[in-house]
Amino acid sequence: MMPRTILLLCLASALNGASVVDRMAVVVGKHVVKSSDIFRDLGATEFLNREQPNFTADARHKAADRLIEQTIIRDEIASGGYKWASSADAEALLDKIRQERFGGSDARLRAELSRYGLTEEELREQLLWQLTVLRFIDQRFRAGVLVTDEDVRNYYDLHLADLKRQYPQDSSFETLKPKIRASLEGERINQNFVQSIEGARKRVHVRYLQGAFE
Repeated sequence: MMPRTILLLCLASALNGASVVDRMAVVVGKHVVKSSDIFRDLGATEFLNREQPNFTADARHKAADRLIEQTIIRDEIASGGYKWASSADAEALLDKIRQERFGGSDARLRAELSRYGLTEEELREQLLWQLTVLRFIDQRFRAGVLVTDEDVRNYYDLHLADLKRQYPQDSSFETLKPKIRASLEGERINQNFVQSIEGARKRVHVRYLQGAFE
């Protein structure tokens, strides 16, 4: 395991915006995931989830796993000709975060980003990628999902007590039918996506480089 003093020095360099010694951490097929990619993904994920910065070896391993999956998705997007989300959409999402979490203040946003070793441009790129993944999942997996009226009715009958508590004003079947259908579709799309990624990951050669997470 990396000595604590060295880990703290690496973390301090990242958070202060200084250059960090980069290295290859994981090889995914023909692609390389670098240490800087892992730190950037980790910082962006924790920032968006409003979690405290955590750059431990365990956290970096989890970030590396996410990046392995992202590499697989990037290849699918490229080979399938799927379009990326627009920069305008990413900018709109960034502005929403700025308004809702920082009162519209650029200074407050940047100060918080610095705690996670991020720049505003890196956050913007992360948002663009996340929107692209959501768009890809919808385009790639929605067509194979079928939710019947019987599925919706069965869900309604099974969860009626919870639905009445959640929608006390109107919990009738006809009112909740569109919401239930959308929820079931979302669950099945996500299941298909997860199964696809798990299958693709078994087919791709992944190699963790020695010492990358010490």
